[in-house]
Amino acid sequence: MTKKYYLTTPIYYVNAAPHIGHAYTTIAADTIRRFKRMQGYDAILTTGTDEHGQKVERAARAAGKTPQEFVDLISQEFRRQWEILGLQIDRFQRTSDPKHHKVVQNLFERCLKNGYIEKGTYTGQYCVYDELYVSDANPGDPCPDCGRPTETVTEENYFFRLSAFRDRLLKLYEDNPDFIRPESRRNEVISFVSKGLSDLSISRTTIKWGIPVPAEGQHVFYVWFDALTAYMSAVEGEDCWPADLHLIGKEISRFHAVYWPAFLMAADLPLPRQVFAHGWLLFEQDKMSKSRGNIVRATPIQQVVGVDGLRYFLLREIVFGQDGSFSYDALVNRYNADLANGLGNLASRTLSMIRQYRGGLVPSSGGHGSPHVAEAARTAIGSFVSAFESFEFSKGLEAVWSLLGTTDKYIVEKGPWRLATQRDSASQEALDETLYTAAEVLRIAAILLAPALPGAAAAIWRQLGMTEPLENVRYEGLDWGQLPAGIRTGDLAPVFPRIDAPKAIARMRALEQEETARQEVLLGKKLVAEPASFASERISIEDFAKVDMRVGVVLSAEQVRGADKLLHMHVDIGEAKPRSIVAGIASAYKPEQLIGRKVVIVANLQPRKLRGLVSDGMIVAASAESGKPVLAGFLEDVPVGARLR
Repeated sequence: MTKKYYLTTPIYYVNAAPHIGHAYTTIAADTIRRFKRMQGYDAILTTGTDEHGQKVERAARAAGKTPQEFVDLISQEFRRQWEILGLQIDRFQRTSDPKHHKVVQNLFERCLKNGYIEKGTYTGQYCVYDELYVSDANPGDPCPDCGRPTETVTEENYFFRLSAFRDRLLKLYEDNPDFIRPESRRNEVISFVSKGLSDLSISRTTIKWGIPVPAEGQHVFYVWFDALTAYMSAVEGEDCWPADLHLIGKEISRFHAVYWPAFLMAADLPLPRQVFAHGWLLFEQDKMSKSRGNIVRATPIQQVVGVDGLRYFLLREIVFGQDGSFSYDALVNRYNADLANGLGNLASRTLSMIRQYRGGLVPSSGGHGSPHVAEAARTAIGSFVSAFESFEFSKGLEAVWSLLGTTDKYIVEKGPWRLATQRDSASQEALDETLYTAAEVLRIAAILLAPALPGAAAAIWRQLGMTEPLENVRYEGLDWGQLPAGIRTGDLAPVFPRIDAPKAIARMRALEQEETARQEVLLGKKLVAEPASFASERISIEDFAKVDMRVGVVLSAEQVRGADKLLHMHVDIGEAKPRSIVAGIASAYKPEQLIGRKVVIVANLQPRKLRGLVSDGMIVAASAESGKPVLAGFLEDVPVGARLR
């Protein structure tokens, strides 16, 4: 009986169209699915769309559509993207599906029956953008995750007794060290849970677009109780649960590694076996986000370097689990160096020489090729399979490229073009051995690379003349010397033609603009903004005079715990005591860069608390095109405490 392997991507939120961040996770999941199938598993991949919540209501209203019309449109856009990228999705679960509603309501009733759900009232700050209740915040305070202003809400909620699960969760992490990976995410989650957990609101009454709670009143389920359950509803009745792997981005690790297992524990349901939270995909070292305006889409890249060119870059360039940087320059350089000059060139010249010197028939080799290359191939097979089992994609691909490098060196040393001109039997046997060796390396490389580069691997497989479908090949039993001699190679075509870097980058940027415009229309946004009316925004000189801006010097700076964007500084502005100031500039400045730096401070703002720290003033910064803050400063020496006029 075939063993099953069930994995999931996040259920993507539909308040925006898909971009390369979504593609990164889904391509990785597709790679794992293909790899597991070649290991003999019945691998099933679920993705889908999370379609409820206040953000969706607002996005639909802005687009001039009903919520259902809006989610239908964006959900189909996700499906379209995955089809264009050739991803093998087995289940696509929409949270607006009535089948899903029943599973969510059943989970609620099980938790309620077991005493883990209570009714209560919540009054406090709420971030609509992140669907997040913010504790220890005052009206108007920014969200600690995204920096947008929070809203004050008061409403009756159903609460999940998350506080009851601290010890059970910590035992789960201790007994199952691989439940959360990588290790850095595991440590973060354990630290969070160890401090104690607060009960969690799982329903809302102030919004209508959601799944009704099976209880009195006008409650609908809050986003995470709804969305996470899609992993179960997607395979309801199929004997696939529990999931073997939830593959997610690190920003949602808390929801998957804390909330989700607690919900399932409360309902007496099996837990997923593993949550793997990969890092962020950065654009030229900066986190991609709509607010920064640096989102990159996958399909413009696919049109220039192909799907496999994109897949290879994401899987090879980035150590899976860590943050990784994307840039067009790095993409094209990696494509040309590894794919065009490496794999593509080896395939082209090997198959061309077989055609030229042996009439297109793979020659036999009594000793099954070079023993040295055979040993390198066996090492590569073991290293690749081991690395991919641990989701170390870059390491696994590196093992294959090491084999390709060994083979290139072997061909150069043997010089088949010279051997072909010598008619003695020894030279001809050496030529046969060389050609067989290179062809056998291509066969093994095609099998190993099939999960990561499915299109290119299949093309090499066909050009070798292999008739068995590549997807039917299994890693178990894969060894050197299994290429049958005498098979006729197929029609030859470049697998990875070299591309002109400046032209390719310009083309991708142009296509990115076109795709951005298309998605803007899809979302109901205007392509051309109305000219700003600056006259209506002007203030009087009297109003400006009320703003007290002072020159200050930073005495100390440190990262605010639990807030990636915030720094806590003490700034001397010429007063008896330095000012305590909290600013969202951590994405652009390291604390040590700020010590001794002169800055501009708005000194007469009302103090406010951010993450429990008093911020008595505001540091002045501009916002660059990338979205990074740039601090205002001075070219000439200005005394501390001087007022800007």
